[in-house]
Amino acid sequence: MSDKWTTADIPDQRGRVAVVTGANTGLGYETAKALAGRGASVVLAVRNVEKGEQAAARMTGDVTVQALDLTSLDSVRTAAAALRSRFDRIDLLINNAGVMYTPKQTTADGFEMQFGTNHLGHFALTGLLLDRLLPVPGSRVVTVSSTGHRIRAAIHFDDLQWERSYGRVAAYGQSKLANLMFTYELQRRLAAHGTTVAVAAHPGVSNTELVRNTPAALRLPVTWLAPLITQTPAMGALPTLRAATDPAVLGGQYYGPGGRNEIKGHPRLVTSSPQSYRMPVQQRLWAVSEDLTGVTFPVTRAQRDQVLPGPAITV
Repeated sequence: MSDKWTTADIPDQRGRVAVVTGANTGLGYETAKALAGRGASVVLAVRNVEKGEQAAARMTGDVTVQALDLTSLDSVRTAAAALRSRFDRIDLLINNAGVMYTPKQTTADGFEMQFGTNHLGHFALTGLLLDRLLPVPGSRVVTVSSTGHRIRAAIHFDDLQWERSYGRVAAYGQSKLANLMFTYELQRRLAAHGTTVAVAAHPGVSNTELVRNTPAALRLPVTWLAPLITQTPAMGALPTLRAATDPAVLGGQYYGPGGRNEIKGHPRLVTSSPQSYRMPVQQRLWAVSEDLTGVTFPVTRAQRDQVLPGPAITV
């Protein structure tokens, strides 16, 4: 396979079912479009159904739309029930949707918006759909993180919802760090089943609508520098697509752009921050996430000592 992995390297996806969250625009749209183009039956799981239908109309292949609002656990449960009734099997669940640098606000369930949307909504959706993936050889859960997981990022168990103080950049970092910790703990739990794997990816710096909430002090410089420091959504989607389809991918891996500082370029295997591999924190986050969402997974901690890719960590 070429070092410059592209959509041309995606294997035939005929007969496979892929659910992609946030697929009406940006990275999710490009991910869904590429999978449908290779023959997958793709579900665009989106908050705005009308925009989802418009996006589906621009794609070629078997593409349908499912209403999903990750800011509402009721909506997540309704969407999961609908998907379960439609599909006996799901081959790919791509947790792509997200919000970034939002002003302080909460979800319908009272969670801080970025943590609630980016992590808890996807945690719940994955748990509710996982039994549709477990029987399927080669099935994957791909969760999209960000280089933001390194920036002012920690899991603030003493104030997960940022009720005492709020920093939009740090809150985003927490949510993206949570995406990685969720992936690594999920892979540890999946290992005993031998069918489904959990993988993470990040798009580098892509020119999408996600940056619309960039703090005012950074907005103008980002606009000026965008042509130099960003890549197209189609390029930004490649790490996710490789994580989802490359036969060589292993559970617990992390894919991102191969250029300098992982800002842009063709996708390759990368490494996340040292703290993202801290097993006790992953397990505590998992337990808290189950409590907050009320969703438990059909997998256990029997494989909690599985060694995952990454740097040597002392905890």
